[in-house]
Amino acid sequence: MRYKYKSLSPNGQKNDGIFIGDCEADAISMLKGKNELIISIERDIEAEAQIDIFKKKVKKKDLAIFCRQFYTMIDAGLGIVKGLKILVDQTQNKILKDAIANICENVQKGESLSEAMSKYENIFPALLINMVEAGELSSNLDTIMERMAIHFEKENRLEAKIKSSMIYPMILMIVSIAVVIFMIVEVLPTFMGMFEGSGVALPWSTQVLISLSNSIKALWYLYIVIILGVVMGTIAFKRSLKGKRFFDRLMITIPGLKIITVKIITSRFARTLSALISSGIPLLQAMDIVENVVNNRVIQDGLELSIENIRKGMTLSSAVKNVKIFPSMVDSMIKIGEESGSLGSMLNKTADFYDEEVEASLQRLTTLLEPIMIIVMAFIIGFIVIAMAMPIFDMVNTIETIHNSQFTIHNS
Repeated sequence: MRYKYKSLSPNGQKNDGIFIGDCEADAISMLKGKNELIISIERDIEAEAQIDIFKKKVKKKDLAIFCRQFYTMIDAGLGIVKGLKILVDQTQNKILKDAIANICENVQKGESLSEAMSKYENIFPALLINMVEAGELSSNLDTIMERMAIHFEKENRLEAKIKSSMIYPMILMIVSIAVVIFMIVEVLPTFMGMFEGSGVALPWSTQVLISLSNSIKALWYLYIVIILGVVMGTIAFKRSLKGKRFFDRLMITIPGLKIITVKIITSRFARTLSALISSGIPLLQAMDIVENVVNNRVIQDGLELSIENIRKGMTLSSAVKNVKIFPSMVDSMIKIGEESGSLGSMLNKTADFYDEEVEASLQRLTTLLEPIMIIVMAFIIGFIVIAMAMPIFDMVNTIETIHNSQFTIHNS
């Protein structure tokens, strides 16, 4: 929760600030810890209600930089509090900066770093919080932060590859739609007067385009409202539990998308589980964390069943194999890791392999999408051109027929 406060410092200076925490009592405790006199404190409902698309979020890249810088400072011998204070000055993301500042204050009050970070679960994923806790217990925090830096850097690269591979198809689709609308709204009307005055019966395709052109020009605002309504309705449905499950099932059902989605989820599953197990997190606890990382409700249902089977005494490889949610190679690699005692290492190698597979699959998909979209675009524009050309040919034929008739009468 976000709170706005006004206070007076011991030297009489008036301060306005923001506190992010679980409750108002935490904000009051923070201000009293600074020996500041509280003038007012209230929950910032308006800021909390901002639409997500307009809110600056904490991205994987921000978390990677945070972990990398924190590791460097701890490895250099700086204490946790000193490192956090430096991070407050260096962090660019405002949300992350405020969270680190509050974490630093809570650590100074005696809380552990993981305990302080757990108050900001909307910023720091459960994976990072659990890993930090494991690092504190094993006095190995620097190694953990380095491992997390590598993890988030790879996750960030994977997300960047996915986004970059979709940029060109999206631009091509937007340009195609813009060209079609321009032809229907601007080009077609220049021929309409000629068609109407010719008295020639128009083909159905031309009639459809003329009706669509008139409709768009007269009711353009209605089309915009309908499009926005569909988009907002789809977004709202996708955010619901039923909608998320529906779209998640589509992602692992549609040919082409299924291959890429499963590979992305496999990479994320293997890398996260590798990091947790290598840091000494118990398998069941690690699986509970991984379940929330895959970000697909259908796969999560399968992982829940796997967790139940592990509780009953089944090995990880057998539990994963039984639910049939990952490629068979994953089952084999996990089994080899279990038998050789190097499960963390084998999972990490599996993640690296599927990262390369994702990149190759995205490249193939992009290569395939480009000619398909060009063919579809050519078909649509060809339809429009033919629909405009057919009446012109009919008009020419009519004129020739009339001319020939007049010539025959004249000769007679």
